[in-house]
Amino acid sequence: MIAVTKVVIETGILTMSEPETQIEIDTPAGPVTAWALVRNGSVESVRFRNVSSYAYTINQTVEVPEFGPVLYDIGFGGAYYAYVSASEVGLKTTPTHYGELIHAGKKIKQAVMASMPIDHPSEPDLGFLYGTIFTGPAESTDAHSRHVCVFADGEVDRSPTGTGVSGRLAVLHEKGLLGVGESIRIESIIGSSFNGTIVQTSTHGENEFNSIIPEIEGRAFITGRHEFSLDPKDPLKNGFLLR
Repeated sequence: MIAVTKVVIETGILTMSEPETQIEIDTPAGPVTAWALVRNGSVESVRFRNVSSYAYTINQTVEVPEFGPVLYDIGFGGAYYAYVSASEVGLKTTPTHYGELIHAGKKIKQAVMASMPIDHPSEPDLGFLYGTIFTGPAESTDAHSRHVCVFADGEVDRSPTGTGVSGRLAVLHEKGLLGVGESIRIESIIGSSFNGTIVQTSTHGENEFNSIIPEIEGRAFITGRHEFSLDPKDPLKNGFLLR
């Protein structure tokens, strides 16, 4: 969300206006509003008000092969994640543990998915566990904690993960650890960070999950451009997949 907002404004796809440019983005989880802070013709930061986010379950334990019982929470902030303290599997949220975190994250995801159904109250396509987010202590003194998000087929997010921070805010709120109007800063595995704020509370779905409306703020940078070309004579023009 932050990167998309940066790109569409700075490349001229949408009109830039100072000091703030507002855009509306349609996402699989619902509409999201984003605001870009603009100074001297450049987007300095972006904040977005995310979809309704909630704790799906908290303080659960699952038996994970190789690691034994693991304590976890599940939160939704646009996607479902299992939140696990890295210390639960004897690891730290640092680059030196990168490969081990991927391995453990995939194992935990598989174990959680096998142990309980995960449904979305209004969007069946979102009813699955997208990844595991390991939490740990922050390296910066003004940050709350650190995230390492292992998602999809073992990819690791370079950021704290916008949807993941949203779900974490919801979990912390459900546990009574973060209130409306309160903000925290969460680091990524490489030290970048997002600020997360609980703007208000709400309910979500027919089962009326206690939910929050979060705002996430961060920065993004354009590092390059890429253009695909399609040759109709290419026998592999539709692509291929090797795993």
